[in-house]
Amino acid sequence: MVGAGAWGTALAAHLARAGHDVWLWARRADAAAEIAGGTNATHLPGVALPPLAATVDLGAAVAGAEAVLVAVPSEFGRAAYRALRQVVGPDAVVVSATKGLELQSLRRMSEVAAEELPGQRLAVLSGPSFAAEVAAGQPTTVVVASAEMAVAEVVQKAVSTRTFRAYSSSDVVGVELGGALKNVIAIAAGIVDGLGYGHNTVAALVTRGLAEMTRLSVALGARPDTLAGLAGLGDLVLTCTGHLSRNRSFGQALGRGVSVERALGERQTVVEGIRTTAAACDLATRAGTEMPIATHMRAVLYEGKPVRDAVDELMLRSLKRE
Repeated sequence: MVGAGAWGTALAAHLARAGHDVWLWARRADAAAEIAGGTNATHLPGVALPPLAATVDLGAAVAGAEAVLVAVPSEFGRAAYRALRQVVGPDAVVVSATKGLELQSLRRMSEVAAEELPGQRLAVLSGPSFAAEVAAGQPTTVVVASAEMAVAEVVQKAVSTRTFRAYSSSDVVGVELGGALKNVIAIAAGIVDGLGYGHNTVAALVTRGLAEMTRLSVALGARPDTLAGLAGLGDLVLTCTGHLSRNRSFGQALGRGVSVERALGERQTVVEGIRTTAAACDLATRAGTEMPIATHMRAVLYEGKPVRDAVDELMLRSLKRE
């Protein structure tokens, strides 16, 4: 397991409880020591972890591994895969569990992995899954996708338990884009909540957000049914409504009048939706698709647009057929 944040630690804990021999790579020695001692207070406060081997030595963490799951923020994804090139075994399946896009190249994480690990078997894991609930062993359902269904099914069987059910898919594009783009909509959902709007507004935002997520994803090669499933609608609803959503809570702070800089400064966790917003707008321009929610979120996050103005303008857009 590469990445000792909330999601990486939660997945490592789940896999250890499932009976797998798990090594977790952490960037910092103090984090590795804490996890080996049974806690990750920074990212999973109050969660008791099963026995886990944790190390700052990437080579030791992946030595002999049949599968390597990577759960690092998207901005560090390329560096992680480049480092893995020197140590990962040729027969290991590398699984991206990151829900984000590379800002500079607009690549999905599996595309980044393919560039840095040519010839490696690759898969992605996504879906509605708060780290704290996975770490606590609560029932969760995800999707594992790979261009090779046999690879997806190997990972599916490896991660599935009575409380963690994985579905397999060959739609890597749809699964990855669903997981990344929903974070943009979740920031907007947090904003409308922070502004004091009610359930009607959030329902409209989720529905129209799914529409623009689907437009862009299909334009880039995804299947529309994938966006209507766990990796799209399922993850979107969770992230837009759940109190554990870091993107939603960041948006709530903005809606209450906190500046972007201050809202970020008060957090210890990465808000993937910020970088994904910029990447999504650039991808939409490239694909010739319209993403009004993402466009207004970019104006808020990068151009200083007042949040209430952004929401008002979304409601006052020209009337159209659904």
